[in-house]
Amino acid sequence: MALKIGVIVSTTRPSRVGRGIADWFLEQVKDIPQIEFELLDLAEINLPLVDEPKSAMMGQYQNEHTKKWSQTIAPLDGYVWVTAEYNHGYPAPLKNAIDTLYHEWSRKPVAFVGYGGLGAARAIEQLVQVAAQVNMVAIPSTTVQVIDVWSALDENGAPKPEFVRGDSKKMLEQLTWWANALKIAREQSV
Repeated sequence: MALKIGVIVSTTRPSRVGRGIADWFLEQVKDIPQIEFELLDLAEINLPLVDEPKSAMMGQYQNEHTKKWSQTIAPLDGYVWVTAEYNHGYPAPLKNAIDTLYHEWSRKPVAFVGYGGLGAARAIEQLVQVAAQVNMVAIPSTTVQVIDVWSALDENGAPKPEFVRGDSKKMLEQLTWWANALKIAREQSV
């Protein structure tokens, strides 16, 4: 049975390049067997700021948009967070998307595709800590980064190879290993 991996685009502003970076990443890994990718664009999902009366740790959602987000995230086996770096941090829409839920992220792996001046290196460092807090396994050692993003994109919006650091397929090897191991562990602990 195929693993289900959510690729989450972290940015929402109209002039963003995040969607193009995510599309490029998916093109790089489209032929990997036994993985089903689901693109989750936070600009299209349009989550409001966390507005549940109870903590996400309680898992007692009242708002339909939270229930729908939960139903989207819960069945996935792992994630790739495609993130920019804003002022040495990660974008607020991604933080909001993470904080809206809790248990749906837990005991699952996350890998990173970063873009910006330094490939979102500082944003990814912070996201590793956030992922740990919601009981995820962060895999920063195989991050794919697009550096100097303002010069990196070709006429189609895809990164030129000389601006890409890391290997998408190697990153997916690590993510797949963790996703399989954690899926088995989750199923055995039920």
